[in-house]
Amino acid sequence: MQSHSDKEKILIIDFGSQVTKLIARRIRELGVYSEIVTPKEFKKLKNYQNIKGLILSGGPSTVTIRKFQSVPKKIFETNIPILGICYGLQLIAKLLGGKIKPSKKRREFGRAFLFKKKTSLLTKNFLNTKQSVWMSHEDAVVQIPKNFEMIASTKDSKLTIIENKNKRIFGVQFHPEVTHTKNGIKIFKNFLFLICKIKRRWSIKSQKKRLIEEIKDTVKKDRVICALSGGVDSSVVALLINKAIKKNLICIMVNTGLMRKNEFKNTYIIFKKKYKLNVKLIDASKLFLNKLKNISEPEKKRKIIGKMFIKVFEKESKKYKNLKYLAQGTLYPDIIESRSSTGSKTSKIKSHHNVGGLPKKMNLKLIEPLKEFFKDEVRILGKTLGLVNSINFKHPFPGPGLGIRILGNITVDRLKILQEADYIYINELVKSGLYNKIWQAYAALLPIKTVGVMGDSRTYENICLLRAVISEDGMTADYFNFPKNFLDSISNKIINNVKGINRVVYDITSKPPSTIELE
Repeated sequence: MQSHSDKEKILIIDFGSQVTKLIARRIRELGVYSEIVTPKEFKKLKNYQNIKGLILSGGPSTVTIRKFQSVPKKIFETNIPILGICYGLQLIAKLLGGKIKPSKKRREFGRAFLFKKKTSLLTKNFLNTKQSVWMSHEDAVVQIPKNFEMIASTKDSKLTIIENKNKRIFGVQFHPEVTHTKNGIKIFKNFLFLICKIKRRWSIKSQKKRLIEEIKDTVKKDRVICALSGGVDSSVVALLINKAIKKNLICIMVNTGLMRKNEFKNTYIIFKKKYKLNVKLIDASKLFLNKLKNISEPEKKRKIIGKMFIKVFEKESKKYKNLKYLAQGTLYPDIIESRSSTGSKTSKIKSHHNVGGLPKKMNLKLIEPLKEFFKDEVRILGKTLGLVNSINFKHPFPGPGLGIRILGNITVDRLKILQEADYIYINELVKSGLYNKIWQAYAALLPIKTVGVMGDSRTYENICLLRAVISEDGMTADYFNFPKNFLDSISNKIINNVKGINRVVYDITSKPPSTIELE
């Protein structure tokens, strides 16, 4: 990604929060360009030209230790508006002479109610008297710096919103970027347009031309090999690169044996016949399944699948001359949950097969055009590229495929059972008009069997778990509230049509505390 140094921007300093990228997303939704940098990267900046506002993110660390993550104090003398969120609020208070204490007895996690104390530009149309917000902190500001005022409080945090009106420095203890904070977007609107006075000049549609030109400038006359799975991410990447370099793109579809029923065949037909892409098929199903034999631990599965992908592509790449690049559909959330893309101390949630680089011996460089975008933004981009709706609006499907939706050992029999159950589930969602109302839905097999009674006979078979969530970004999610008759119907159809399943359950857990996928 280019730095866009010539454009007006909001700069976000990332202190390692899992939801820092959501701040960037909210700002982009409002038509404003933003960049994310680490504290280390920020300190290296020689000037603050075109930075119209600074946002200090949350993070897992604390300012109460001797060596805490920080920013140069000179930023408070630049006249650039500053907004601190959670850790960012505490950092502002610390650097400017306030006091912060660990709150062992008064920690706040989850929903809290905010009460207005004074009016502020930051809270215009957000806080009248009382507002529901989302908290995630142990430390608390107990004394504000000189020339700051208290704007709002919660029951357990007196100094939840503070401001220095003259210096245009603001801090909030809650997280306005997450959907759990009601109308949190208004905090960003006020900060951007009333305080920073920045213009709406950025849109995802405008990025297509830039991305194509970047690919042209990077690749030149070399060849690119693209891992094409048929999901929206890899499909958009393939179409983008095809626009840039045409015949020098080689799309590789790998049959891992872990895809949904008919998905491999249908994807090939679309890209070969409709888009005229150079698509090569590799059947590696036996290879993958052999490597996964008797492997039940989730992280081991992901790493095995990731390594096998690399091996397959390494072998295939040797067949082509002037091949220097591997293209992948890596997204923001992939990077967030695997490692921090900016080098901050973000907690690792799980491994992603397409995150972490390539082995040195492969001698291929990565092209990841979508690594700074969220799923919904990729769909907008896909629409501008003419991607068919059946792919563009397909629910997210993990790189490791059904391998992580079979909890416990993976066998050919269990794969077939899950493929059939998932096929019925997804088709029924489409028929009932529910598919497009759901962010992601899938069937999974649990690593246990239960007793059932079918045809007056005792059965001892698999449990099929159904999952369906609603989300805006994949970073947070709630379960979809199905009508009872749909659950009754789908349970009946799966049990009656899929031999090997005698029990169907529905997962009603949100993210957090769970993840969307089971592994």
